[in-house]
Amino acid sequence: MASLARVAADALALLLPVSCAACANPGVALCDGCRAELAPRPRASFVGPREDPLAVCASLSLQGGAARVVRALKQDGRTDLARPLGRALRAALAHAADGEEDLLAVAVPSGRDATRHRGYRVVERLVRAAGARPTRGLAWARRAADQRGLGRDARERNLRGALTARRMGADARVVIVDDVVTTGATILEARRALRAAGAHVVGAAALARTPLRAEMNDG
Repeated sequence: MASLARVAADALALLLPVSCAACANPGVALCDGCRAELAPRPRASFVGPREDPLAVCASLSLQGGAARVVRALKQDGRTDLARPLGRALRAALAHAADGEEDLLAVAVPSGRDATRHRGYRVVERLVRAAGARPTRGLAWARRAADQRGLGRDARERNLRGALTARRMGADARVVIVDDVVTTGATILEARRALRAAGAHVVGAAALARTPLRAEMNDG
């Protein structure tokens, strides 16, 4: 069913009248001006405790046209936008890898309901569009409450123990990949689960970061 929904979503994106996902300019999926807003500007920030920080690199700021394009992919089925967004994610992945090769790109999974509704896994699609192969190393062990409106500590409590990871072996070195990072709570929970499964987490990459980052230290 998920594969059928994905095919239907792709077909719908092709058949519907095209307009710019950011400014609604007709006749083009993404106009030149709005495409320029997706130019990657990778920047690393640190999440987690001071004694055990994790570097998270994001290429875009989730505001303005970039925010509208990301929402169009996630909420409106605009799968045609995966390619330009994937180019931005590619820069974040390269920054997070820091020259290291053969790292596993472990995608943060979408919830079952969201995947069923969309017909595709957003982060995995972005990773493929970035030219990498996503690894399904994580799964939701339980349903977490909606994160919207929660602060950093509340998000961490909400997600604690929510993810599980498959055993990867002592030599597995991974980069965690998500679409949007806010406080970093999801990525930290992913790191906990992956470490418990024996993986070494080198860093994390995200397509975009939210503008409100008071609790994260730039690096």
